[in-house]
Amino acid sequence: MEKVLDVYKLPYDEKFPVVCMDESPKQLIKETRSSILMKPGRVKKEDYEYERCGTCNIFMVNEPLKGKKYVEITERKTKKDWAIFIKKIANELYPDADKITLVMDNLNTHSTGALYEFFLPDEAKRLCDRFKFVYTPKHASWLNMAEIELNVLQSQCLSRKIDNIETIKKEVKAWYEVRNSMNAKINWQFKTKDARIKLKRLYPSFEV
Repeated sequence: MEKVLDVYKLPYDEKFPVVCMDESPKQLIKETRSSILMKPGRVKKEDYEYERCGTCNIFMVNEPLKGKKYVEITERKTKKDWAIFIKKIANELYPDADKITLVMDNLNTHSTGALYEFFLPDEAKRLCDRFKFVYTPKHASWLNMAEIELNVLQSQCLSRKIDNIETIKKEVKAWYEVRNSMNAKINWQFKTKDARIKLKRLYPSFEV
C-alpha cells in the first residue's frame, strides 16, 4: 500500500507518466418489454424482466495528474486482451514516454508472462522495458485511481440496460472525450501518514 501511495506523490513528468489501469465486466442486457415513458406527474416505469445478451469488458486508463483517460471495450477479459491493451498504451497513448509507471490490481492476467505468451520475445522485452508495474495489494482495489474513473463512467454512461457492444463503444468514446476536454483530474488526498492512523490495526505494535 505504501509503495502505491509513494507513487502518487511523484510530480508530473510527461517523460515518466504515472498511469492507473483497471478493468470491469459489463453485462449486455436487453429489455423484453417496452418501458412506460415519463410524463408530467408520472415517473418512468420499467419491467423487471430482461434478456441476457452476453458480456463485454471495459479497460480504463487514467493519468490522474493530467486528467487524461482512455477506455477500450473488448469482447473478452483474457490475458491476450490485456497484453494487446498494454501494447496500445505503450505505442499509441504514450509513444514518447521513457518509462510508464502503471498502477493496477494483481489480477492473474496482469503479468509480464502474458506479454511473452502472445508476442515474440524481443517485442515482449521491449514492452516490459517501457513499463514499471506497481500492483495494489489484495482486497485494496480502492487504491487504484482508475477505479474511481470506472465508477464515474458506470454512473454517468452505463447505468441502464444496453444490449449490444457497439452502442457501448460509441457512448463510452463520447464520454471519455468529454471528460478529457474538461481536464477532469483526481485530487488524491489519502497519504501514508493517513494510512498509518486509519489502518493502524494493519501495522505491528511495539512496546517501548
